[in-house]
Formats: sequence, structure tokens, C-alpha cells
Amino acid sequence: MGHVEIPESDISGPVGLAGAPRPRTAAARNRTVAPEQLWRAPTTVERDHAERPRAKKPPGPRVPFLVLTDLLGLGVPAWLVLRAGDQPGPLAAATSAALVWTGVRAARGRYERRPEAPGAARASSGDWLVLVGLLAVLLAVTGGGLDPATAVAALVPGLAVAVLAGATGGLRRSAGRRGARRVLVVGEAAGLDRAVRLLNSREDHPYTAVAVVPVGPAAPDCGAPVTGRLTPRPADDDVSTVLGGAFAHDADLVLVAPGPRLDDDRLRRLAWGLHDGGLALCVLSDLSGVAAARVRPASAAGLTLLHVAPPLRRGPQAVLKTVVDRAGAALGLLVLAPLFLAVALAVRLSSPGPVFHRQTRHGRHNRPFTMWKFRTMVADAESRREQLSAANESEGPMFKMRRDPRVTRIGHALRRTSVDELPQLLNVLRGDMSLVGPRPPLPEEVSRYDERELRRLAVRPGLTGLWQVSGRSDLSWQETVSLDLWYVDNWSVATDMGLLARTVRAVTDGRGAY
Repeated sequence: MGHVEIPESDISGPVGLAGAPRPRTAAARNRTVAPEQLWRAPTTVERDHAERPRAKKPPGPRVPFLVLTDLLGLGVPAWLVLRAGDQPGPLAAATSAALVWTGVRAARGRYERRPEAPGAARASSGDWLVLVGLLAVLLAVTGGGLDPATAVAALVPGLAVAVLAGATGGLRRSAGRRGARRVLVVGEAAGLDRAVRLLNSREDHPYTAVAVVPVGPAAPDCGAPVTGRLTPRPADDDVSTVLGGAFAHDADLVLVAPGPRLDDDRLRRLAWGLHDGGLALCVLSDLSGVAAARVRPASAAGLTLLHVAPPLRRGPQAVLKTVVDRAGAALGLLVLAPLFLAVALAVRLSSPGPVFHRQTRHGRHNRPFTMWKFRTMVADAESRREQLSAANESEGPMFKMRRDPRVTRIGHALRRTSVDELPQLLNVLRGDMSLVGPRPPLPEEVSRYDERELRRLAVRPGLTGLWQVSGRSDLSWQETVSLDLWYVDNWSVATDMGLLARTVRAVTDGRGAY
């Protein structure tokens, strides 16, 4: 759900709820002035900006910790890759690369302030390209005997660590902002209900709808307190009604859902009065499912335009995603080899049948491929599925059953921890799947897809994704599709890194896995 923010005073606000400028606090507002006076004589309202509390900057992360993260994140994997590739002087080469890496990062100001998650990927990628260039020059000058391809491959994990650190830092800052804004929603009943339900049903943003002011006679059905009502036509008390509702519920942001009864002129006058009263204003747009990073506001002929960038399908980020996928899958298979052996023995000894379960799934551009998993069901599970169709708990084409009798005892444990999915690293290494992406569907599911659902196949399916960290099997079919479509249109390398970090917590929690 996107919106365009109308900034207070001369503060230029970005697109997206997270960019809303901070207005004066409730304590700093002049509550002794009647709302009618604020509207009818705005020039008499003294706005002492000195009284406005400065936004407190979040404490910056410790520089030594960040430097150590970059040193070890690049140096240790580089040493392992160079050593495995029988390159000369792996320890000296890895140490030199790590020192140059931290020097590049320091010179470009990365330890002064961590950028938000989308900017972290771009900044780290630029730093990495500079590193590759410097090391190439250093290699040519010293005449080292390193293989260039192996040397570049050794540097990739360092980039992944840097992007992951930036993405998780952005997620922590986002979590720290939760509950910071109390929102009064103004609009006609339908748009108002939608905005309130979406805002109050999720916790991945810092906004809470505390009250509503409907426009017109229709009664809202969102459950939030109604603190006033605007007439269908513009009236002199529009601003006083909204200001009174905001003051009564200690709201510091007014979110307007435009409609036929809230035209440009009425909205402009409302903005004047709210800003003179010390409140910030956000305007809900009709854009849905578009990340703020893809939207760029512009003005032309007195109109406010929103430029929407196309989804990433090719270019540097797509190449980087492929490199991270292949390198991550290869490293994961190497590190997890002992776990694979232990699980294989447990599956083989606990029930008759093969260790692995191979199943045809559909990937990018609807191409079928063979997906690998550890077997968690009895050997004849596929033939028994038709008998259980009446017990399907999903309203969509997926088959879901909370207590599926086909699942073995060891299978329950593997599913709860998602260890049964780890063999899909082979699919990632082959290029059939990605580390992060939509859930890979079965052929019979795809045969029932409509045009909207087929868009899930525009990218490679993933070992994990938004569906994995948002409830897994507890999600309804429509919720799963909505999450997958958001990812298809808005993915980035930084988003992938953040989702990989959140997957660890989701797997540990085990919620929705059955």
C-alpha cells in the first residue's frame, strides 16, 4: 500500500510511510488555541520551530565491530576458497584483500553511517567493484600467480556478508521504529476501512491507526473509534474536525484516503490547516504492492506524478543474485555435508523407502524441473494423496493438511526445522532455483493458475521467501500469492539478504511448518 507524503513546511518527504517527517509532539502543540482560530486565521498562529524536539539519531553501531565484520567476512572465506583452489600464498593474499576491503569501505564512509537496506546493496556492490579493480592492479604490479577467476570467486562471500550486514541493520532500525506514529485516518468509508485494516493487521511498519474521521454519511466498518465526521461537501469546519480528532487521540499524523468527496482543492485546504496546526499529512495513493524504492515523485504542470520503476529482471543486481545463489549453494553443500549424512541415515533407517524425494515442479517461465528433498512421507505418499483430497485444508490449488497421516515420525521433525528442504541447494547450484524466491509449485497447481497467479513464475522459485518467514503453511492461498507477487515485482539483493536473515528466526520458531 503506497502513498505520497505531503511534507510539513519545507521538509521534503519521500514516498512511503517510513519516510514521513516528524511533526511536533503533542506536548509542543498549542492546545489553548481553538481549532477554528487555527483555520480561520492561520497567520496568527505562532509556530516556534525552536520548540520542536529534534529527532533523536539512533546510536550508531560500533566502528570496531563493523570493521571486524568486514575483515572476517571477506578474509576467512577468501582464504578457504584460495586454499581449496591450490592458489599460492592463500593466507597472505586473503589478508591483503581483507585489509584493502576495509580500507575501501572506510575511505567511502561506510563506517560513519550504515545505509538503509536498499542502499546497502548498491553501496556494497560499488565498494566491491572498487576492490576488484584495486586488487587487479596490485596483482599485475606484483606479478602474483593467482588465478583471476578463483581470486574473484574468493571475494564474493565478502560482498554477501557486507550486504547482509546492511540489510539486517535496516531491519533492526525498522523494528525500532514500530509504534512510533499514531495515525488518524480520514476518508470515505471504503478507502478508510481498507487503510485501517491493512495498517493494524501487520507489524512490519511503524504506524497504528488510532481513530478515523469518515467523509459522508456511510459508517466505517474497521473497528477504529470515530472521532468526528466530515460533510460530503467542503465546509469551514473540516480542519477543526480533523484537528480535534487528532488532539483527542494524541495522533501525530493524518492519513487521507482520497475519493470523490476529497478533491484537490479540499485536500489542499485541509493540508494548510493541518500543517499550521503542527500535524503532518500523508495521502494514500492507489498504488498497491509497489515498494517505495521503485517510486519516484515528480511535478509537471502543477500535477504530482509518480514514476514507477519496472521490476528487476536483468542488469547488475540480477547477475549478482545469480553469483550469490551459486556461491551460497556450493558453500552450503560443503558446510552441511555432515548434516546431510546424518539426516540421510535417519530417513533410511526410520522407514522403508529412498532417502530423497524427487518431484516435478515448475520454475521460471513455467519450465518444469526435478526438485530434491529429504523424504518425509511414506514411500507411496503420492498414490495415497487422492484418498485424502477431501481433507485438504487449503482453499487454493495447493494441498495442505495439518496432520497428514503420510508423514513419518522423523519427517515431522525435518519439516518443523525445514531441514527436509536443504537438498534443494542442488537445484540452486544447477540454476533451477534461487536461494530466495516464490514457492515452487506442482504441475497440477500451475494448471489451475489464473493470469495473476502465473506471474509468480516470472522469477526463479526459492529455497526460502516471504511465504517462509510470514507463516508458511498457516497462510491462506491468497496471502501466499500476494506475498509471492510482491517479491516478484520488488525483489533486490538487499531484500534477499534480509529474508535469509529472517529465515533463521522463522526456522527456529517452527510456526506454520507441517
